[in-house]
Formats: sequence, C-alpha cells, structure tokens
Amino acid sequence: MAATTMQAYDKYGAPLFVNKEEEISTGTSIIACTFDGGVMIGADSRTSSGIYVSNRVADKLTRITDNIYCCRSGSAADTQAIADIVAYHLDFYKAETGEEPKVETAAAIFQELCYKYKEQLLAAVIVAGWDSVNGSQVYSIPLGGMCFKQNLAVGGSGSTFIYGYIDANYKQAMSEAECRQFMTNTLALAMSRDGSSGGVIRLGTIRPGKPIEREIISGVKIPKFAH
Repeated sequence: MAATTMQAYDKYGAPLFVNKEEEISTGTSIIACTFDGGVMIGADSRTSSGIYVSNRVADKLTRITDNIYCCRSGSAADTQAIADIVAYHLDFYKAETGEEPKVETAAAIFQELCYKYKEQLLAAVIVAGWDSVNGSQVYSIPLGGMCFKQNLAVGGSGSTFIYGYIDANYKQAMSEAECRQFMTNTLALAMSRDGSSGGVIRLGTIRPGKPIEREIISGVKIPKFAH
C-alpha cells in the first residue's frame, strides 16, 4: 500500500509548513476595456504564496498618474517595483514639460523595463487610461515585454478560463453600464474557475478630465453561474 502524506493545518485552515522563500504572486485575473466615453479596469483581489493565500483583498489596480492606471499580474514585488519606477518617470516628465503624460508613453516605459529585465522579472501588466491626444487606450504587456494596443485586454492565470465568454459577449463601443456588467461577469467567471483568483472584484472607471471612480463588488453581489 502506498504511503499517504498528510498536510498539517492550523485552526484557520492555513498550512503549518509554508515555504517562506516562495514568491508572493498576484495570481490573478485582470481586465481592461474601452467603452463609449472612457476606459474601465478590473481585477480580483487574491495574492498567494504557493498554496497559501497571503492576501484576499489585495489591490491590483495601481495608480501611475491621475488618468493612467495599470493592472498587475505575476510577482507582487516585481510589478509594484515597476509601477513605482514608471510613476516616478512620468511625474518627472510632467514637472519638466508641464504636460500630462500620454498613455502610450506610460506603456512604452513599462515595455522597456519588462523587456530589458525579462530574465529577472515575473511581470505582466495592462496599462489603461485617457489622454487628450489619443483618448481612451488599453495596452497589454505580457511576460517577455511585448506591447499590444487593444480595445480589450485580459491577463493572469484566470484569463485562460474566460476567452469563450469574451468571444461570445464582447462588443465594441459598449455603454458604461454594459461594460461594467461585462467586466463583472467576466471576472466572476474567472474567479469561480481559477484557484489563484478570488476575493472581491475591484473596478475602476476613468473618464475624460475626471478622477478615477473606484468600486468594490463583494459577497452576494458577485454574480454566480450554474455549472
């Protein structure tokens, strides 16, 4: 008879023996989508270290400027460090020129860092925002440092479960309400299928000339789908 290995857990269900050197990962399910009048970003809130959920309410929607945000997936430390570096560069740019940075400029700096250090970093980001030159924009920068401009971008481990739903339900120039429902359903489906995604749904809406509007969808408000 084969021997059975038992994993010990504490009273809260956390494993007693966790590899302390295992990197904290954002999991993850992230999405950004343009709509008629702005751009919307969204993510789940689970970060993990191996099988251990280290944070169930993490914020993966990170400010770069007032009108540019990024959605982070991969190593939490790597993506936070890159976001801080890009934010510093753009703050310096604004101080020198007196102009608001463009979204494509932010995406270009992200791409440069992710490509230059692709052997050292585990980082994939979606850059989204609005500027007065090109309007609402979404850029996807996956592992390896390529950069794609898209109307809709998804990323993270949960994204592999939702391409069918996206193909069947996405349409261009959605209204804000349609975009919000589409993104909420998409993230809820990813969270229900992907073990590395979970927690709450965080959404952010960026409109021309206005501060971002943040929203948290939790508990019974998260859509449920029959399996």
